Amino acid sequence: MSWSSWLVTGFTSTIVLTTMLAASQALGLTRMNIPYMLGTMVTPDRDRAKLVGIGVHLANGLVFSLAYVAAFAVWGGPTWWKGAVLGLLHALFVLAVAVPAMPAMHPRMASDLRGPTVVRQLEPPGFLALHYGRGTPISVVIAHLVFGIILGGLYRS
Repeated sequence: MSWSSWLVTGFTSTIVLTTMLAASQALGLTRMNIPYMLGTMVTPDRDRAKLVGIGVHLANGLVFSLAYVAAFAVWGGPTWWKGAVLGLLHALFVLAVAVPAMPAMHPRMASDLRGPTVVRQLEPPGFLALHYGRGTPISVVIAHLVFGIILGGLYRS
């Protein structure tokens, strides 16, 4: 394993993924803001949450890129299409399992079963994060496909 290649490609792919998700929100394709959701898990300060969330999302991206690199090693080496397959699996897991579970972990997010309170003001994402708009699953899948393609195409073991 090449640590320098992992660090560069992992950071690059995470920056691209984060930028694509931010652009999706700015273009009105989704109302979901993952860095904001992550940041509000740590702090109630909405302005600070954005910055903290970006840091958490970048760290998560590096951890996930390490998992991709490990999968490439087991799967016979990196290729763009292997990265795309992993990116699709990653996106499906995020949409079907991780994001819908956020209300159980998030101290400031309402759940589908209980509405908002004074503390739990963030809207729950719902299955496939569809509460944040019909374009949300599409933007998440495309961003994760690109994440995987960058890792698989540029990482050198």
